[in-house]
Amino acid sequence: MSFNNLDQLYRSVIMDHYKNPRNKGEIDEGAVTIDMNNPTCGDRIHLTLQVEDGIVKDAKFDGEGCSISMSSASMMTQIVKGKTVEEAEELADIFSKMMLGEEFDEDKYDLGDVEALQGVAKFPARIKCATLAWKAMEKGVKAE
Repeated sequence: MSFNNLDQLYRSVIMDHYKNPRNKGEIDEGAVTIDMNNPTCGDRIHLTLQVEDGIVKDAKFDGEGCSISMSSASMMTQIVKGKTVEEAEELADIFSKMMLGEEFDEDKYDLGDVEALQGVAKFPARIKCATLAWKAMEKGVKAE
């Protein structure tokens, strides 16, 4: 697949998550709640996590922001569900390295749609948009 076709595919995945967010909403009972914002651009996220016995049983988000921020939140909630807290933290570390253009173990986890955000690394001003939900999740699993 050519670079342009791959770039177009990634853009369509990002827009799909933005227009059709997965796990949008709030967990009502027994959830950790994290509210964070990016003062630079105004993105904000309200994340709720249900963690039981060291496993992320459910993750939902709400918020306002750009397509990068909201699609990243959608992707993050999908990939951490069913993972242990340690695995969720590892995924956040891998995502952070991906955003910074650093080496990471691509074989450790199937990143699925999350890989579509790799191109954000080329735009330093947008990295905070992409990482907002992930930082909220890290804060939430540490609070557990």
